[in-house]
Amino acid sequence: MVFRDFIHMILDLILASGSEIRADLLRAAGLVIQIESPKVDEIAIRQALELDQASPRDIADTLAESKAQKIARKFPQALVLGCDQVLDLDGALLSKPATADQAREQLTQLRGKTHRLLSAAVLYQNAEPIWRHVSTARLTMRDFSDDYLDQYVARNWPDIGSSVGSYKLEKEGVRLFSQIQGDHFTILGLPLLELLNYLTLRGVIAG
Repeated sequence: MVFRDFIHMILDLILASGSEIRADLLRAAGLVIQIESPKVDEIAIRQALELDQASPRDIADTLAESKAQKIARKFPQALVLGCDQVLDLDGALLSKPATADQAREQLTQLRGKTHRLLSAAVLYQNAEPIWRHVSTARLTMRDFSDDYLDQYVARNWPDIGSSVGSYKLEKEGVRLFSQIQGDHFTILGLPLLELLNYLTLRGVIAG
């Protein structure tokens, strides 16, 4: 038991993601993590799922699991957390913008409308999924002017290029919205409360 507790002090889980925000959230919650960025063809997986008419929820869950599974093969005994987030606008999924022009185009699509963010998390251990969760938030963008849109993109590119929907709510992106329904952590890309509850119940972290 002493050795097990010592191991847990060293490492709680491996994060199968290169997301700085997710890593910061986990560390801020007091977890000791190791970061391993999986090489997964997200575009190919998403396209295949869309051809099969998979729901946005299933797409987010599958992408999160594919990342966890990839890293779990290298570290089978460890707890490995895979995460993904998709943006659903009336059934159409938006990806991360590749250019400032694409960011402006996405924000024009989202302007004045309500969209959903679905954040999925999957835990793997011993080459098997042991826990999964998908949380949803609904966000409504206000009808901002073209001038503000141009200024926003100019000020925030390329930072917003790493975010689906071309905004970061924790930064100036919050000014784009008129209403938000859902958990703040879901919007940031991680169902953190649900994850922490599971880890506490399982005895991975103290509670």
